[in-house]
Amino acid sequence: MKLISYVALAAALPIYPVAAESYFDAGQPTVIGADAGTGGASAPEPTPGDASKAHPDEDQSIVVTGVRRRAGDVLGGVSVLDKEELAHDLKPSLGDTLADMPGVTSSSFGPSSSRPILRGFSGEDATILIDGLGSLDLSASDPDHAVTINPLTAERIEVLRGPGALLYDSSAIAGVVNVIDNRIPRSVPTDVNVDLLLNYGTAANERSGNAGINVPLGAHFVAHADGAYSEYDDLHVGGYLLSAPLRREALASPDPEIQALADLKEKLPNTAGRVDDAAGGIAYVDGDLNIGVSYNHHDAKYGVPIRFSLDPSIQPEVPTIDAHQDRGDVRANVPIGGFFKLFEFRGALSKYHHAEIEEDGVVGSRFYSNGGELRADVVQTDRDGWGGTSGVQFRSQTARITGAEKYLPDSRKQTLGLFTLQTLEHGPIRFEGGLRVDFARLHADQDETLAEQGEEIGDEFGEEIDIGAAPFSRNFTSVSASVGANYQLVGDWRLGLSLSHSERSPSIDELFSFGPHGGSQQFLLGNPDLKKQSSNGVDLSLHKTTGPVHFQGSVYYSHFSNYLFQAPTDEIEDGLPVYEYREGKADYYGFELEADAKLGNALGIDWGGEITTDAVRAKIKNFGNAPEIPPFRVLAGLTGTRGQFDGKVEVERVSSQHKVAPDETTTPGYTMVNASLDWHPFSANPDLTLSLQGNNLFDVEARRHSSDLKDYAPLAGRDIRVTARVGF
Repeated sequence: MKLISYVALAAALPIYPVAAESYFDAGQPTVIGADAGTGGASAPEPTPGDASKAHPDEDQSIVVTGVRRRAGDVLGGVSVLDKEELAHDLKPSLGDTLADMPGVTSSSFGPSSSRPILRGFSGEDATILIDGLGSLDLSASDPDHAVTINPLTAERIEVLRGPGALLYDSSAIAGVVNVIDNRIPRSVPTDVNVDLLLNYGTAANERSGNAGINVPLGAHFVAHADGAYSEYDDLHVGGYLLSAPLRREALASPDPEIQALADLKEKLPNTAGRVDDAAGGIAYVDGDLNIGVSYNHHDAKYGVPIRFSLDPSIQPEVPTIDAHQDRGDVRANVPIGGFFKLFEFRGALSKYHHAEIEEDGVVGSRFYSNGGELRADVVQTDRDGWGGTSGVQFRSQTARITGAEKYLPDSRKQTLGLFTLQTLEHGPIRFEGGLRVDFARLHADQDETLAEQGEEIGDEFGEEIDIGAAPFSRNFTSVSASVGANYQLVGDWRLGLSLSHSERSPSIDELFSFGPHGGSQQFLLGNPDLKKQSSNGVDLSLHKTTGPVHFQGSVYYSHFSNYLFQAPTDEIEDGLPVYEYREGKADYYGFELEADAKLGNALGIDWGGEITTDAVRAKIKNFGNAPEIPPFRVLAGLTGTRGQFDGKVEVERVSSQHKVAPDETTTPGYTMVNASLDWHPFSANPDLTLSLQGNNLFDVEARRHSSDLKDYAPLAGRDIRVTARVGF
């Protein structure tokens, strides 16, 4: 479908932590990306032979969201996976890569299509970005649709919460995941720069690698190219495939084939896949001036775990998804004088499609989406502690389905957003306020097939269903705002409080869905009369980012005067349970904490301790508990460093979840033990790291409650991973 012409400008504002010593000692702005509003000067390179560079000091990091500030100054907090941590946590999917971060879990929909879940929110309520722009795929619409972001290509991944999230999306109530790459270079290297990452994991016989190169071309130009490839077999899991209640049900069946399902274990069938990316870019970098373009081609083909049926008359689907995306990006950062110091422009165009292939090789359905996004921002010059960023953003995306699972009419959504984030620092107090207004238009074309189906099913349900009967449009104006402050208590301890009001328009799926979808095993009913989702929230945070102890914690509460959710109807259509989109009042509350401490030296080893813990509760009025809410968990680790070696042993305990939604099953708790050893063999090249990591060492059976497939697809079993990361 032809892309519309754009009438608004926009630019990305990814958040870049850099070494504070680079910033304060270099005497010039550090390259944290021209997107970040600090210009394009090159950061100092590590001094050859300095072994300390092999162990970066995280307490020196700062974070930028249009205005430069320390990590502890960010209301709501920010969590970061840098290059070294990514080498540890890297998995085929973005959700599983981020699953150990505070407040983050994964949809665990197989090794390929697992999506991040933030504070219990998923889909439209948890925004995923590439360098500040949307991923422009269909991953938010269904759990089997993978995010078209390959974690192998990431330079860094950040999770931002609080008022700063309003710079990106009004619907980002739970936060923003920002994946930062270097496809449009931000600095000119002095020589050819190469990064190489190789990874092997035993749980799925996973073979993956990524190679990137930056080449100075002269006259301030630099070219970039990268390629990534992953291939993996069916996933090894701990224990049985079916949950204990389903195994008991299968064993009680008189059908021997159903009884045999209870014995399935260790291998999760139909989860093999491959993903490859190829990208190139070129940029002009001269001080704060940075202009560039990039192009990326993404291919993925992967199986979706099977929902085994205990009804002999129902044949379970064994789908395979073949997905492709072509995407072009542009960035222009231009220094200006006076009240504003920097103008930032960012844009992207995407063409996406995937086919859902049945077990016999026949394509059941095809999904298409064309989209684009533009941003323009101006970053204010700091004046006596007052700074800020303001801008405009425009996004347009279409959705079209052909084939047996056409549960949506041809649709499109256009959104124009205006936003500002302002900060004021006065002595020990830092104030922050954000405001965003979004104008959205959602349109569905007339669809005779859906109209006929609606009449038939409406007769069965005893009600009138006219989805698809005629063209349909809805317009929404959403206003979101946040205000807060943090106060420096003692030393580097800062206490923060923020209040927020958030609104988002319904999605295309929430309004217009009507039909079966095999990946989620649901018959979906949208509601064209849905109102905006609206909530008020409060977030209390405490941060300490320097010294031998680091701490970041938050307690939060959100009340929804109108909450959009899926609910079972107890009806069956096309052999699938019918779920409809509803609205009602709801309450979400929880906490998250991340801390580490240096414990001293013993036996020639520098010891440290780490802990991450989080929990969330959610209830919907006149319905009950919200579905798929992750339970309480805690990860505790002991770290040690000696010379060029870093080691870590970690225990993860996840509680059982019995506070479930109607028709939702419970999940038992589990305990996993992980360990890792890193070797930095050459002090002159700290970017060479060899890692050995063991996850789920005792091969326990574990089920993630946030997964639609928790009763059919446990998490990966014992996984020994070997990683080599080289930069030169």
